[in-house]
Amino acid sequence: MAGNATRQLARRRGHKAELEALKYLKANGLTPVAKNFRCRFGEVDHIMCDGNCLVFVEVRYRASSRFVSAAASVDRHKQRKLVQTAASFLSQHAEYRNHNVRFDVLAFDKAPDRQCELQWIKDAFRP
Repeated sequence: MAGNATRQLARRRGHKAELEALKYLKANGLTPVAKNFRCRFGEVDHIMCDGNCLVFVEVRYRASSRFVSAAASVDRHKQRKLVQTAASFLSQHAEYRNHNVRFDVLAFDKAPDRQCELQWIKDAFRP
């Protein structure tokens, strides 16, 4: 039972981080295109437009960075899945095929003082 409660709490925290990320990105001039796009390769949290650039955004939250920070948790395996998911999105949405593409990470790390630190890594990796 405790495992299920822990997973539910993690899901709620993740959902809250995604909502905060969306607000932050919009406040910084990006326009929402899609949210939680899923395909057989995986999921991307937010797809946004930044001018003529289509931005695929991975949101990460860590209650503790004791082992690895939120940003560092987007490893090569996750990057590969994001690239495949982006390719799937582009194959289904011809209107964005001429846009430049960027992969960003929005990382939330809970600090020891209980404050959440936000880090926006633009162009976090390249395919």
